[in-house]
Amino acid sequence: MDGLGIQGQSHLTSRTVNSFSYKLSTVLSTSYADSEFRDALSLLDERGVKSSLKERRQLRLDAQRDVIRSNGNIVTEFGRVADKLQRIKATLDQLNVSYLDMRERIGGAHDQCSLVLDDASSLMRQRSEVAANQQLLRTFRDRFLLTDDEVLSLTSTAQSVDDEFFAAMAKTKRIRKDCDILLGFENQSLGLEIVEQISRNLNLAFQKLYKWVQREFQTLNLENPQLNASIRRAIRVLAERPSLFQGCLDSFADARQLILSDAFYLALTGTTATDQPNSGMKPIEMAAHDPLRYAGDMLAWLHSAAVGEREVLEVLFLEDGDEIAKGLQSGHADRIWQLMQDVEPNTVASGFDSLKALHDLVDRDLSGVGRILRQRIEQVVQSNEDIILAYQLANLLGFYRYTFTKLLGEDTGLYQLMSSLEAEALRQFRSLVRDQIATLQGELQRTPSNLGPPDYLNDALRQLTTIMQTYETSLSASTDREADFQSVLTEAFDPFIAGCKSMAKAIDPHDGAIFNINCLVAVMAALQRFEFTRNRAKMLQAQADDDLDKLADAQYRFLREASGLDEMFTCLGPLCKDPKDLENLHLLHPMRPEALARASQILDEFLPSALMDAMDRVKLIQDSNLAREVTEKAAEKFCRDFEHVEKILIAADEVSELAPREGQDEVPSFKSLFPRTSGEIRVLLS
Repeated sequence: MDGLGIQGQSHLTSRTVNSFSYKLSTVLSTSYADSEFRDALSLLDERGVKSSLKERRQLRLDAQRDVIRSNGNIVTEFGRVADKLQRIKATLDQLNVSYLDMRERIGGAHDQCSLVLDDASSLMRQRSEVAANQQLLRTFRDRFLLTDDEVLSLTSTAQSVDDEFFAAMAKTKRIRKDCDILLGFENQSLGLEIVEQISRNLNLAFQKLYKWVQREFQTLNLENPQLNASIRRAIRVLAERPSLFQGCLDSFADARQLILSDAFYLALTGTTATDQPNSGMKPIEMAAHDPLRYAGDMLAWLHSAAVGEREVLEVLFLEDGDEIAKGLQSGHADRIWQLMQDVEPNTVASGFDSLKALHDLVDRDLSGVGRILRQRIEQVVQSNEDIILAYQLANLLGFYRYTFTKLLGEDTGLYQLMSSLEAEALRQFRSLVRDQIATLQGELQRTPSNLGPPDYLNDALRQLTTIMQTYETSLSASTDREADFQSVLTEAFDPFIAGCKSMAKAIDPHDGAIFNINCLVAVMAALQRFEFTRNRAKMLQAQADDDLDKLADAQYRFLREASGLDEMFTCLGPLCKDPKDLENLHLLHPMRPEALARASQILDEFLPSALMDAMDRVKLIQDSNLAREVTEKAAEKFCRDFEHVEKILIAADEVSELAPREGQDEVPSFKSLFPRTSGEIRVLLS
């Protein structure tokens, strides 16, 4: 028993332990993140339940009581819901009965009104069709027909050209374009009738616009014509008729040509075409005191007029150029079948160059002025007998030729006018130069006694200097100014240089070289002042250097001959200090004792005045520095030759001392017979 008791007690203890472990593991495994578990704990806290056996049993009883009470409340509420559903069912049954009754009544009324509804529907459809036809008719009239006021504005010359005219014209062109739609239907009579009427009105409108533009051009301010907005708009529209557009431009050009010609004549003479004086300005013919001023004032007036015309017409051709181009292209496309009949060939173009049209119109406006200007300038050029003035006129015309090239281009009459007048002035310049050279033929044969530049060359250089100064300040389009000026040098310079060379050949070569140097020095002094003649000056410097070399050689020959050493230099020049060459040196004729003594005496007599004598030979060179350089160059060459001879003589004496000649009498040394040293020679010739 004790054993069983002990065994049972241990079994109970183990079960209790296992139950406690189970509860503990259950508690530990419970997730406190569960919302239901947290709610349960919160409820226990609210009720203040304590953890005791009695409290736990009472908690279970309370929970069961609460569940029973809640179930009873739910059953009560469901009973109430069932009562309400019963009432709803009774209401729905009553509604069904009422619906069926109303449906029967409506069916009977519908049977009675069906005929009336059909008639009403038919009337409404007819009304809709009538309204659509009315809208179509209004749209058609607005789209394809002109009102009486619009037709009157287009065709009546009594009506002004204003915004209403341009609006009606734009509408007319739009209608003509839209008529292509009508011509696409089978029945084309309506479209053809509208096209015919619209075309007639449009042609009348263009004619009215054409005449109006011509009248407006004639009433522009003569001093400062301005193309207002209405004229600009009219010209843009008129471009759709190329022949009328060209006619307006021709009319404008003729009017402006006459106006500008009269204005130019007034500026020249101070009187109008009707011989009425204008006291408000001083005429060019009275203000210009010389031909150059006269030509310059006329050209300046022409340039000012060209600039003014271009500024006025720029408003039309540069600002509205694209619109005019579009209008011309449209006009050519519309009238392509008439191009061979009534459109001038020069108006048919693939495109419209607004800038070229502007330049051409300005050029035509000034063509009358150009004819008057040509006559006056040609008179000035042909009556001029002054070479410098002739070149200045040509240079002035060249300046304006370049100016008009920048302003209007090269494809204009003004450019051709300036080019032809410039060529005429250059021909007169060349003719005058040739006449001058022809008159100097006698002077070309007489060389000045002082071998200086002849008077005709000095005059030609002063003339050329003025010409070069004029060219230097001129505006030229040429990038190679030296090549551009070459023709002037050929005409106004080369013949005089050729005459100087011819004169130099006719006299002694020594004097001819001095004469050439003097002439070239004067010429180079004039040419080196200008950039565009420096290459020619370099070429002349090379010629002068050749003549200077010739003079230096002549001076060198003079020093050799006057010093008496020419024969010695000739014999000893090829020798070197080789003993074999020096053994028989005394046998040479110039190296014999009597010859050396005589040469030494002549040299002593020559040296005191050698430099003065040499300088006297080139004293006619007007540039003293060149004369001194030529003489110094010759003296230096003479000194080098003397140094060579001195070395040969010293070497020969050394050879004689080392190897005396047997069987011969003792002869004096070369240095004793010829004691002069190269140092002494340099001192005396420096």
